[in-house]
Amino acid sequence: MLTSLLWILLMGFFVGQIARRLKAPPLFGMILAGIILGPEVANVLRSELLESAQALRTIAVMIILMKAGLGLDREKLAQQGTVAIRLGFLPATFEAVVIAIASLFLFQLDWMTGLLLGCVVGAESPAVIVPGMLRLKSLGWGVIKGIPDTILTGSAVSDVLLLLVFNLLLNFLSQGMDTGITLPGGLTLNALELLPLQVISQIAVGIGLGFCAARWLISLLVRQNWTQNTVQDTLVVAGIALLLVVTAEQIPLFSGYMAVMATGYFLLEFDAPLAREIRKGFDGLWIGAEIMLFVLMGASVQLSVLGDILLPGLLLLALGTLVGRGLGWYLSTLGSNWTPSERLFLLAGNSAKATVQAAIGAIPLAYGIAGGEIILAIAALSILVTAPLGAWAIPTFAPKLLEQGEVDPTKVNISRQVRLLVAVDTSPLSYPIMVKAADLARRGNSEVIVLHVLCTDDPLGLDKLKQNARQVFADIRYQFLTVTGSISEEIVRTAQQYQVDEIIMGKRGERSLSEQILVSSVSQAILETAAIPVIIVGE
Repeated sequence: MLTSLLWILLMGFFVGQIARRLKAPPLFGMILAGIILGPEVANVLRSELLESAQALRTIAVMIILMKAGLGLDREKLAQQGTVAIRLGFLPATFEAVVIAIASLFLFQLDWMTGLLLGCVVGAESPAVIVPGMLRLKSLGWGVIKGIPDTILTGSAVSDVLLLLVFNLLLNFLSQGMDTGITLPGGLTLNALELLPLQVISQIAVGIGLGFCAARWLISLLVRQNWTQNTVQDTLVVAGIALLLVVTAEQIPLFSGYMAVMATGYFLLEFDAPLAREIRKGFDGLWIGAEIMLFVLMGASVQLSVLGDILLPGLLLLALGTLVGRGLGWYLSTLGSNWTPSERLFLLAGNSAKATVQAAIGAIPLAYGIAGGEIILAIAALSILVTAPLGAWAIPTFAPKLLEQGEVDPTKVNISRQVRLLVAVDTSPLSYPIMVKAADLARRGNSEVIVLHVLCTDDPLGLDKLKQNARQVFADIRYQFLTVTGSISEEIVRTAQQYQVDEIIMGKRGERSLSEQILVSSVSQAILETAAIPVIIVGE
């Protein structure tokens, strides 16, 4: 088992990075690594690990849904609320129906089995869509109209709907639709007639449980101080979120996915500082979870079942996306303020399949349903085609089709390396300046540029300065630069050239009048001309 985990983590990471360097989504490389490692090719993964793949996928999906909830914007959702609701129902419904109709002719399936196939294929992948939308939010694409938030919410709702219909059809095809309830007055409703009530109740109860879970977590982590650091906070939140998912599987009265997403959303609404720290923790968890998710997804793909259905399967996927989803997208955005190019972006941002297909694609075959092998093959094909395509299309077409707005740092983490510029001379004050800069760099995991403007010929002092820099910045990435020219002009120029975030320099105490005037003029010039914060360190 340990060897298999090492294969997954190391090969998944490096093949993903090779794909990234080739300008392809890392997800594509991870799925390819899973196919190579899986039973269809090298068969180096232990059967015990493959049997537990569903549990590992559940953990990964929980992580990404929590990240989605922590990134939702209430104001943007209120602005596009009806569009989000329609995106949750219409595209998935129309795609499932079109696929069911097409399967009658392409694969000679019966109507109910075709609908079952439509539910499997129509579900959207949170593992592809959520990271993509959060990435767009961190770059500002589509945030003015809340397009990423709308797609995130709609995707979660559509998965709830299709999973409910899938279970209903599965029970009907395996047992018959003879279950129902009798209401007061003698009115009896069968499972199909109960479906709308189930969808509403699953979403509503999931949101309610998310609200309660967020309140409880804030009480535990903030008011009662059960934890001491961000790592512990993240572990507690992840544990509660996973408990919601597991409970939903055991007691299917609510959507575990919706509950997790709602927990993240309400954490952000009720305690933004806590949500920011939790978001950082889940960013770290996702690094490993993403590799596990997509490598195991690739390992579960059965290439041997794809041969006979490849061309008709591709035609089926194209009809479902372009005809079914196209009609659903049009009706979902009808009457909204979305432009034609923004509507077109839904083709890239709202059509990826992966997680749900990997989770439920093999279930009909396991239940002995006629056509189960076709459903499994189409599910595998949808993963191989749409997951890498969606992961590539989202960042590729967003700059072309969406408007860029201002990034809201309270909703997403902005990943960028911070640089500090430390301006020093050969005086004794340079050492405490570098010590202060090193302290700030360690707190923010920043890079440092040590700048010395040569004014006099002092080789011994320069050597001592470089030695001190090596000692102080031993565990920090830094560069040592020497330039000639006007001190203030060179500091500002270097700051602009290297795009630093802060300037750190010294200010001495007891000096001669001429030196005080010089230091004052340099500091004043930098404060007036630098467009970034300047930290002055005194003796």
